Amino acid sequence: MKKLLSNLWLVGISLALLAACTQKEKNMKLPDVPPPVAAVQPYEITSKHGDKRIDNYYWLKNREDSSVIHYLKAENDYLDTMMAHTKPLQTSLFNEMKARIKEDDSSVPALIDNYYYYTRYIEGGEYPIYCRKKDSMDGIEEIVADGNAIGKGQSFLNLFTSVSPDHQMAAIVLDTVGRNFYTVKFKDMKTGQYLADRIADTRGGYVWTNDNQSILYAVPDKQTLRNYLIKRHILGTPVESDQVIYEEKDQTLDVGVSKTRSKKYFIISSGRTDASYARYLSADKPGKPVIIQPLKDDVQYSVNHTEGDRFFIYTNLNAKNYRLVSAPIGKPSSENWADVIAHREDVFLQDVEYFRDYLALGEMSAGLVRIRTIKWADKSENFVSFDEPAYYAGLGNNPEFNSNLLRYNYQSMTTPNSTFDYNMDTKERELKKETPVLGGFDKTNYATERIMVKSRDGKEIPLSIAYRKDKFKKDGTNPGWIYAYGSYGISMYAFFGRDEISLLDRGFVFAIAHVRGGQEMGGAWYEDGKMLKKKNTFNDFIDCSEWLIQNQYVAKDKLFAEGGSAGGLLMGAITNMRPDLYRGVIAHVPFVDVITTMEDESIPLTTFEWLEWGNPNNKEQYDYMLSYSPYDNVEKKNYPNLLVTTGLHDSQVQYWEPAKWVAKLRVMKTDNNRLFLRTNMDAGHGGASGRFRELKETALKYAFALDLVGVND
Repeated sequence: MKKLLSNLWLVGISLALLAACTQKEKNMKLPDVPPPVAAVQPYEITSKHGDKRIDNYYWLKNREDSSVIHYLKAENDYLDTMMAHTKPLQTSLFNEMKARIKEDDSSVPALIDNYYYYTRYIEGGEYPIYCRKKDSMDGIEEIVADGNAIGKGQSFLNLFTSVSPDHQMAAIVLDTVGRNFYTVKFKDMKTGQYLADRIADTRGGYVWTNDNQSILYAVPDKQTLRNYLIKRHILGTPVESDQVIYEEKDQTLDVGVSKTRSKKYFIISSGRTDASYARYLSADKPGKPVIIQPLKDDVQYSVNHTEGDRFFIYTNLNAKNYRLVSAPIGKPSSENWADVIAHREDVFLQDVEYFRDYLALGEMSAGLVRIRTIKWADKSENFVSFDEPAYYAGLGNNPEFNSNLLRYNYQSMTTPNSTFDYNMDTKERELKKETPVLGGFDKTNYATERIMVKSRDGKEIPLSIAYRKDKFKKDGTNPGWIYAYGSYGISMYAFFGRDEISLLDRGFVFAIAHVRGGQEMGGAWYEDGKMLKKKNTFNDFIDCSEWLIQNQYVAKDKLFAEGGSAGGLLMGAITNMRPDLYRGVIAHVPFVDVITTMEDESIPLTTFEWLEWGNPNNKEQYDYMLSYSPYDNVEKKNYPNLLVTTGLHDSQVQYWEPAKWVAKLRVMKTDNNRLFLRTNMDAGHGGASGRFRELKETALKYAFALDLVGVND
């Protein structure tokens, strides 16, 4: 009976939407259309602590239920109707952003042995073409994989390749659904023909044995999506007989496989958000994996090998800001670890790359990255300097061990992504490519600033700001956009946003808040924004938002906030905590149903994240998560305008979390502000695939905000 009522309601809404569209054509006013209202079906959830919660929208969890699909489509129809008057603006934004893209672009080639590998795009093409040339870039081009041909007729495509050590076989890895289950095909580069071998439902790895005859890959549990097996496939043999190299039985750990710099060893790493451990085995003749150092709470490490009889180990053992150690291969456990780069309280060791004559380091100090090179022979060192106040710099693709050239990437909020080669002998650097931005872009028209905002508890939060010089007035009149992530120790840098030029050119101030939960200010920055300190992330974001208004960078009634995934949790939290502060909030694939998700061990990617958010079986942690969980804390009060997006096939944050959140907000909020849910019925966590398709989603979110501040062109 409930399904029948639901379907009748959906028919009624569809008729109302049609009538509204007709009315809009007559008077061009915002349609007076009732929004979809999801059916209330109370479902009682009892925690292990005896706490009872009633979830009225738990039924949305079943994507096989036609009523669920009808509801999601009704929300899409409602958004399309209510935003129909912005279609010209969306089209203009799309064309504008597309016009900045050099359609026939290509990447800087990377030399591996005697092959130059690169990707290129063709005019009108959605996907990259993976290519190579032998001996010289003047040679004949070979296509490893043509993304446009493979993606033809597909609504979604994620594609990459892995080439064998002798460069004669290529693994073509693709997902055509968006749920991160990959199929592996094999292409003979001599003949251009595909082998009969097909490996389905993989989720990582794809490293070749040194004999070029087999590949190691990771297998996920189909329910939880936790990678738990490492298998070996020998070309020409049945996939069903693939050997299990390693099984990770700990339900809180995810397993993966990589190859060392020397190409001599495979490293099998198992980890969760707080801890990891590793095993090694021969890449020539894979046998039984040998453990390096047993798992220990709050200890992360990763392993590499270059030459000789020692491993290099990057770790936070006794080092919140990480250190680099070495250990004898025969006795690699922690009691034998010796410092190569010691721990420092004021410098976060972010990245390491190994060369025959040099060690290259990516380090972070006071929230900014620096690159340091050290010569093995005499321990002499040098720093690569950068001039802008807010920027990102990082070690790039450096496949060759026997090289004196260090490739690194640089960008800022006003400088497009740039690839440099730095000669570690001569200390000279060469710009190989700055990503072209067409459409009349001139980076001298824009300015960037980096501010340290004092939070309510005295911590200084880095805030990166960009604006167009001739559009900005520090008088509290400009519209503003603030973005953050703040989880998993993932740092958000002052990245260049080609699409964000459309906001800057329309007078927006764009800001990135480097809140706690990332590692912009070191390992302690992460620790201070997780578990029982998670609310610091939310407070930091709010304090940065208030700073922009108080210091007249942004008008108090024109500030928009954006975040996705765990950053979507941030959006949900600040929407509950300070709904008055934002004109609008854009939440992409938001993790908003914290308690229900963390309690359900069958939901993908749950158990091994307990040490990021909290274990609901622990009463203190349960209560703390419940106190900020966006879905559980929706109240009868005014909320800002909201645009919420999700993907039906999302495997990381399931679509029902944002769907339930929007459904609850609809009946609880006391304002007349806009509340939209957009479900991409053909995609997953990353949204639409293809470089042009995703621009339509960007155009929608920009039009949502621009329309609210009265900008129509």
